[in-house]
Amino acid sequence: MVGHLSCWRGVVNGDSVTGLYTIGYEGANLGDFLATLREMGVTTLLDVRELPISRRKGFSKAAIGEALGAVGIAYKHERDLGSPRDARHRLRKTGDMEAFLAEYEAHLAQQTSLLDTLAATLRGNVVLMCYERDSRYCHRRLVARELGRRLSLNPRHIGVHKDHGDSEGTGVHSG
Repeated sequence: MVGHLSCWRGVVNGDSVTGLYTIGYEGANLGDFLATLREMGVTTLLDVRELPISRRKGFSKAAIGEALGAVGIAYKHERDLGSPRDARHRLRKTGDMEAFLAEYEAHLAQQTSLLDTLAATLRGNVVLMCYERDSRYCHRRLVARELGRRLSLNPRHIGVHKDHGDSEGTGVHSG
């Protein structure tokens, strides 16, 4: 599966971002999540949740950072790229996704310095992570679009491949 990355954007050369992806962990177990990232050749996970906490086992900041490190993937959290609390609460109350995305666009427009820094410093195959499985309903697609513009890359939204990892989330499975 990793072989397809060469047609996506080239080989990891250590000097730049060579692949840009997004992923949501909704409904996934940690083992499948890690196995998917490894299959895709991901080298860095950029957590774009404002609050990197989760009710889902293994997806809070410390736990996911440790699990990623154990499989050779770097972890970076950028709180300022998360969707602001007030915007999330309005979305829950109104269900108006268009208004939420417009509000997030305004927030993201204030993050140009951070986005420029990330574009200059991230390396390898990078995946942006948030909760929602479907990127159409998540702010991460807007972050990916802006990073992609800076890097001359087209972000690719990927899903977690089921039944690749163990249910305990160690990423180790028998066979």
